[in-house]
Amino acid sequence: MSSNTHDLPNLDVSQFQVPDPTKLAGTALSHPPRILLLYGSLRARSFSRLVVEESARLLAAMGAEVKIFNPTGLPQPDSGEDNHPKVTELRELMVWSEGQVWCSPERHGAMTSIFKSQIDWVPLSLGGVRPTQGKTLAVMQVCGGSQSFNVVNQLRVLGRWMRMVTIPNQSSVAKAFMEFDDNDRMQPSPYYNRIVDVMEELMKFTLLLRNNKDYFVDRYSERVETAEQVSQRVNQRSI
Repeated sequence: MSSNTHDLPNLDVSQFQVPDPTKLAGTALSHPPRILLLYGSLRARSFSRLVVEESARLLAAMGAEVKIFNPTGLPQPDSGEDNHPKVTELRELMVWSEGQVWCSPERHGAMTSIFKSQIDWVPLSLGGVRPTQGKTLAVMQVCGGSQSFNVVNQLRVLGRWMRMVTIPNQSSVAKAFMEFDDNDRMQPSPYYNRIVDVMEELMKFTLLLRNNKDYFVDRYSERVETAEQVSQRVNQRSI
């Protein structure tokens, strides 16, 4: 994705703010923030995908490195092997990312199975690495009708379960089919402005946490468990 704001014709550039890591203590920008974006529909004109693509353009303009996971071909959980190419791709992106954007349509008052299956393929621990713990998360949804917050509320619960830091702001786009032009670009609206707000906030939280994540997720219970394991190994060697 290009970082040029000319790619964002609906943005009031005079009000656009690129988050400044120098304003945050101890957050030198050794590399661009790595943001993974997930969407929840396989339709040819998927509005959750279009929102994600618009979000990716904004994040790139703010200095992030962005990657969008395409769920096409991802098997349903328990119907394929862990070494399936799409599963491997998704898990590697999860480990790579420092922050994430989740966007799902609302279907029958809930997130789609397409979206949920992506998260269900990601364990809390993967080869000794927690692929999502301590990473930032922004949640969004698209609606076919009037505005709803069912999906973003569910995504917050899911993000908390995955031990992610979910930012306060969120986006819910009502009648999403009316918000995009014939070129699949989002038109100026309060909904677009809210997405800019959410991406700015995600970048700020990601920059704030990136060098401090290990400290924030350091848990007493896990330190006790680790100490007990070390003690057991020492005792076994002395027998």
